[in-house]
Amino acid sequence: MEQLPGWMQAGGWGALAGSALLLGAAIGWHWQVPQRLVAAVMAFGSGVLISALSFEMMDEAVATGGLPATAVGFLCGAALYTGANWLLARRGARHRKRSGQRHPPAGEGGADGAAIAIGALLDGIPESIVIGVSLLGGGGVSVAVVVAVFLSNLPEGLSSAAGMKRAGRPARFVFGVWAAIALASGLAALLGYTVFHRFAPEVLAATTAVAAGGVLAMVVDTMIPEAFEETHDFAGLITVVGFLAAFALSKAA
Repeated sequence: MEQLPGWMQAGGWGALAGSALLLGAAIGWHWQVPQRLVAAVMAFGSGVLISALSFEMMDEAVATGGLPATAVGFLCGAALYTGANWLLARRGARHRKRSGQRHPPAGEGGADGAAIAIGALLDGIPESIVIGVSLLGGGGVSVAVVVAVFLSNLPEGLSSAAGMKRAGRPARFVFGVWAAIALASGLAALLGYTVFHRFAPEVLAATTAVAAGGVLAMVVDTMIPEAFEETHDFAGLITVVGFLAAFALSKAA
């Protein structure tokens, strides 16, 4: 069987990782999942992402374009995400991942549905671009990164969908948001492959590092607070287990 073109593989892997948002949203909408369980999955996903960005994204970036380009990209990615997240927080999207009462009520307190949707997009795009860029070496997609993104998207969709339902948002809005973000994830991975296909190694390194910086800032700003609020003393242990699982996967791949 003939292998699919690289751009099609990138889009497919990105969409697969993004589909976890819809799966999580469906679970969170139709079933009453305990908030502590959601937070535990969030903590596990945080550990998985930290491991993936450390041993897949950053290692690959340094090997491709050197430490200076990687360091600049990493700091820029964190700064860009933090700035955009700060602006969205002022529009009511600060607690977009929360499953409990902190999720902004629809139409109250400045909560903006568009800001929540853009915030979800902001969380997912850096991860998806890395999936596409990981195919540029010709050795196939980074399985560890795909698994990490999938596992981090699952609790995000679950937590946010449960919170949106409590806040009174209609099902068409909730599933419309996550379907659009899943599709955008596939497109972002496709663009990560096609746009950077002919760029210099330093540009590829900086791009991967920008995404890694954005992912780490996202984990600290939005995932870990949700995880700690419900699991408290166990958040660290669960995060470590997630880190170890992704580390083992990266070494086995």
